[in-house]
Amino acid sequence: MTPPEIIPSADYTSPLNCQVFHQGGVLPVSWTFTDNVELGSFNIEVHSNHDHHTHSTEAEDCPEAEHEEHAAEGNLWVFNKDYAIPAGSTSYDVKMNIPIPADAAEGEYHFMLRVTDAAGWQQLRSVSIHIEHAD
Repeated sequence: MTPPEIIPSADYTSPLNCQVFHQGGVLPVSWTFTDNVELGSFNIEVHSNHDHHTHSTEAEDCPEAEHEEHAAEGNLWVFNKDYAIPAGSTSYDVKMNIPIPADAAEGEYHFMLRVTDAAGWQQLRSVSIHIEHAD
């Protein structure tokens, strides 16, 4: 009856709210999941925030959020994938690099991390990130 937790990784946590990444680069993901009984699975979603909607779980607003709505140039990047967590795990460190398309539209995006325990309880962590032109 207790939902799982999403906590910062001990060595390096990413992405953090308002962090900037580049077209054609990678989005490093490094977080830790815990549960009092057993973890089940997790989902990573990245989607555009060019319309400035909100569902961030962070208290801090990014400076970009104050800008006026603008049309995106390029392809709005969407990433959505489910991952299994090994059976019997009460703690799991997710560490991976997600490729950012070279033609991803610059601008604001939401990074959403969902973890579900074996009993079906879910926890969400959502942060704003920014994709910029690669130098």
